Amino acid sequence: MPRRVAVVYNQPEPSRYDGRGEEKAVLGVLEAVAAVHTSLLEMGDAVCLLPLASPWEQARIKLAALNVDVVFNLFEGFCGQPDTEALVPEMLESLGIPFTGCPAETLRSALDKVNVKRALVANGIPTTDFQVMTPETLAYFRLRFPCIVKPSGEDASHGITSLSFVEDVNALERQVRAVTECYGNVALVEEFAAGREFNATVMGNSRCDALPPSEIVFTLPPGVPRLLSFAAKWEPDSVEFRGTGVTCPAEVSPGEAQTIAATAQSAFRLIGCRGYARVDMRRDGAGILNVIEVNPNPDISPGTGAARQAKAAGMSYTEFIEKIIGLALEEPYALKDTPDAHRGQVRPDAHTGRHARI
Repeated sequence: MPRRVAVVYNQPEPSRYDGRGEEKAVLGVLEAVAAVHTSLLEMGDAVCLLPLASPWEQARIKLAALNVDVVFNLFEGFCGQPDTEALVPEMLESLGIPFTGCPAETLRSALDKVNVKRALVANGIPTTDFQVMTPETLAYFRLRFPCIVKPSGEDASHGITSLSFVEDVNALERQVRAVTECYGNVALVEEFAAGREFNATVMGNSRCDALPPSEIVFTLPPGVPRLLSFAAKWEPDSVEFRGTGVTCPAEVSPGEAQTIAATAQSAFRLIGCRGYARVDMRRDGAGILNVIEVNPNPDISPGTGAARQAKAAGMSYTEFIEKIIGLALEEPYALKDTPDAHRGQVRPDAHTGRHARI
């Protein structure tokens, strides 16, 4: 019998992102839905599509009515509410329905970029030095310029522009104020790592493997910061998009490739990922490879980094989707049985310390 698969995703709808010109990131999920749907049909699965829109209570009723073998979870949270991303896997966990990608607790943990940074420091995984700032705490700034100022609880590069790159106190104050007013009460300020930028998709449960990494190659005009801004990911007509390319596999030595893979796997385990996740890394001036972000359930559209890396590993797109389904149908939450399982939750009290939709 064919498998019964539901593709669950967030239905694009008007949100707070629209007024900031960031609605393109919300619409991106539809490309992934179409590609996954096609691959599942190619595999002979019986597929239904389930778009979810707010309020949660109505979405919850639709999920509870599912009669499927597995859910392919592409839900990124209700539009403009990234903190709702964990609601779907949490519900599926309670129903006992297998689903692709990371568990609810991991999605919640990874969205809190500050606690992820603290966990990385506490576990000896290099990451750029950082501070949590508000306009009222600017007098306590201690980092070295240049820095990046970003929202502490967003994904898809929301809130990251060329102005996020700050080189003096005046620019820092301006951007911290802008981020806290638009995206939340605090801003995450990080020292800027000026070296090569890589990302690697990690796949697995109790055992995990890193796919061949990508390198982000910047050919930007002078004066345009070398960072993955919202425009670089989502606006094809922008200077940032045109000047941001990808090389996959990255042109690195075997030793460098091993370091990138090991770093990505360590971060994957630390945050409690399962199924698949993407880890973004960048070398600093001393050549140290720093984890910038951990992205559970990243975009898997055909033109993105995860699919590109799967192809470099010898998988067709349909084989990539089949692998994701296979991992979802393994023994649930296998990470709990590993020696590192206690590291899978990032606690608030942790010690401190389509081309390029990457």
